[in-house]
Amino acid sequence: MNKNILKRTLKYIENYKVYVFGSFIAAFLSVVSSLIGPMLIGKSIDHMIGVDAVNFTLLFKTLIILALIYGLGNLFTWLLTYLTNWISYKTVNDMRHQLFDKISILPLKFYDSHPHGDTISRFINDIDTVSDGMLHGLSTLLTAMVTIIGAIGFMLYISPIMTIIVIFSAPASFLIARFIANRSQQMFRNQAKSLGKLNDYVEEIISGQKIVTAFNYEDRSFEKFKKINNTLYNSGVKSQFYGSLSGPTTRLVNNITYAIIGIIGSTLAILGKITVGEISSFLIYSNLFAKPFNEITGIFTQIQAAAASAQRIFHILDLPPERPDAIDAININHSLGKIDFNNVSFSYNPDNPLITNFNLNVKPGTRIAIVGKTGAGKTTLVNLLMRFYDVNKGSISIDGIDINTITRDSLRSNFGMVLQDTWLFSGTIQDNISYGKPDATDEEIIAAAKAADAHSFIQCLPHGYNTFISDDGGNLSQGQKQLLTIARVMLVDPPMLILDEATSNIDTRTEINIQRAFLKMVEGRTSFVIAHRLSTIREADLILVLDNGNIVESGTHSQLLESGGYYERLYNSQFAHS
Repeated sequence: MNKNILKRTLKYIENYKVYVFGSFIAAFLSVVSSLIGPMLIGKSIDHMIGVDAVNFTLLFKTLIILALIYGLGNLFTWLLTYLTNWISYKTVNDMRHQLFDKISILPLKFYDSHPHGDTISRFINDIDTVSDGMLHGLSTLLTAMVTIIGAIGFMLYISPIMTIIVIFSAPASFLIARFIANRSQQMFRNQAKSLGKLNDYVEEIISGQKIVTAFNYEDRSFEKFKKINNTLYNSGVKSQFYGSLSGPTTRLVNNITYAIIGIIGSTLAILGKITVGEISSFLIYSNLFAKPFNEITGIFTQIQAAAASAQRIFHILDLPPERPDAIDAININHSLGKIDFNNVSFSYNPDNPLITNFNLNVKPGTRIAIVGKTGAGKTTLVNLLMRFYDVNKGSISIDGIDINTITRDSLRSNFGMVLQDTWLFSGTIQDNISYGKPDATDEEIIAAAKAADAHSFIQCLPHGYNTFISDDGGNLSQGQKQLLTIARVMLVDPPMLILDEATSNIDTRTEINIQRAFLKMVEGRTSFVIAHRLSTIREADLILVLDNGNIVESGTHSQLLESGGYYERLYNSQFAHS
């Protein structure tokens, strides 16, 4: 295991030092009881000389003492198990909290470049793997330390010569286990990585099952799944096979040592230097001495898998967060809506410039429509305006204030966004509408729903506004889900609006009603409307036509039609035959 990974994992355990100390005490008492037993058993054997030469009184007393000792030992073993379970689950609970906190402050580019299924796999599978490795490893390591030291002490008391032989077998077991661990570590990393890919693909196919079925993609999706699953199977088999070699090989060394001790002990007994009972006790102690090594090598597979999973978790935790706000960043409570883009340049990839020297001045209350082909940079402007991404050069200002000097929370609270891709969460209709304003009254929620033309269909649901829906919207149509997201923004009533294909999933009749609601909502507010359906932007104060991140045309709807340029051709392609 990488020392850095081990060190970082142990830091989580440091928060529960009292429980670790309690676990150590429980392990100590449990092991001590198991170490006293063999000595008593050996002495009992020496009192069984032969026929009619057995001290039954001593044997009876010994049995009672052994029963008490092993009873207490089992009690402390249970306590050790309970405490290590508690430490393990609390530790991974902290780790999962820290991981969730981290993804909430990661920049948007993280989600653009990392598969969602793989990220979910780190939350669930990798955390559980760390928990299993820690659970078994912690109790094993605690008992191992006490057992090894105690067993050596008792063996030295019985026979120093045989003790030396036993001790020399330990390095051989350790070297074998370490050799196997070094060879199998990369295999466990590949296994964890393959599991993440499988989770990502399954999540992708399940979420798009309707499209998969519509395009008869079932067989091809299964073939791709089978390929990924086979990769996971092969990496899993290899990692488990090589990881499991450590147990049998170390046990082979221990068995050879056990046989050598038996021969030497028998010889010493014949010479009268040791009793038969002491040989029995020593053999038990040699087994107890070897047991921790066998147990550690036995759980080495889990420890290796836990190390690989911990590495994937720490990779997320080590990613740089979204650039923090400046110490002197200011809050803007209610923007006037004056926006200026000054020589803005931006690219997602340094080798692929997207926006260069972009300039735009938007007066308060202006309705700006942005059109252009896919990849022209329409949504990128919104990302820059909301500071989901920061500009490479130039500046963007709101009310004359550079947005880099404004706190992100207050900046984003001044915008309301309705996107093409709807997002709902598990909860009631009311909860979903009031997401941006949790303290909204029932009257405010209903008014927002009416403004978004959603009130009528909500009333038809089994429990109205208290109807519970799942995160995918349940049985709601795509248009109905879009109406809920529009109502959500209308409830917040922000000073500036961003509508990114907000009516793309709504039928024409509903679109007319929504446009009427939008006209009320955008009145007096600065708004940006990104649209492919040009019927939705005729009333815009200014239409910008983008191509490769630059404005190639601008004007009102009628002005652009008269100019006979790109917009006129685009408009005619949609309505020339209507």
